[in-house]
Amino acid sequence: MTDMRGGHCPCLPRFRPPSLPGDQVSDYVHEMREFIGTRRLLVVGAVALIVNEAAEILLVRRTDMPYWGLPAGALELGETIFEALVREVREETALEVLKAEPMGVYSGLRQQFTYPNGDQIQNFTLAFLVRRWQGEPKPDGVETSDVRFFPLARLPEDLLPLHRDRLEGYRQYDGKFLLLQ
Repeated sequence: MTDMRGGHCPCLPRFRPPSLPGDQVSDYVHEMREFIGTRRLLVVGAVALIVNEAAEILLVRRTDMPYWGLPAGALELGETIFEALVREVREETALEVLKAEPMGVYSGLRQQFTYPNGDQIQNFTLAFLVRRWQGEPKPDGVETSDVRFFPLARLPEDLLPLHRDRLEGYRQYDGKFLLLQ
C-alpha cells in the first residue's frame, strides 16, 4: 500500500469538498467516510489512453500536482463506466469520445493509497483505448493546464507513476483484455 500522508496520491484526482454542487462522487465519499472513518474505501474509476494516427498518446498536465497524466477520474453515482470515461475526457481535454475499447482493468495491492488526512482507498480502474474522438484537445484551466500528444518513446519525466504502468499495459495490449495490478 502506498502511504501518501506526505502528499496527494499521484494517480487519482484530489477529492473536492462535498459541498460543491453536482459533486456526487465527493458527496458519496464524504457520506461513506462518516460511516467508516478513514478505513479503506473502494473507488471505481476510468482512464483513457487516447492514441492519435501517429501512435502518440495524449497526456494532460494536472493543476493540483506537478505531474503529467492520462485523462482519468472516478465514477459518479448513477453513471456507467463509459459515461465516466466520456465525462472525464471532456472535462480534462475538451474532446468528445466517439468510440472506446475496454483495454484492461487495474486492481490489487498496488492500487491502495493513504491520503494526507489518513483516508485510505483502493482504486479499481478500467482502462479504455480511445482511437476515435472529435474536437481539438485543450486544457480546461481548472483540472488541466496543458494537453499534448507525446510519442511513447519520449514521455515526460514527470509522468504519474501509476500512469507509467497504464502505458506499459498499453504496450502489452494485443487486442485481448488485460487483468493488471
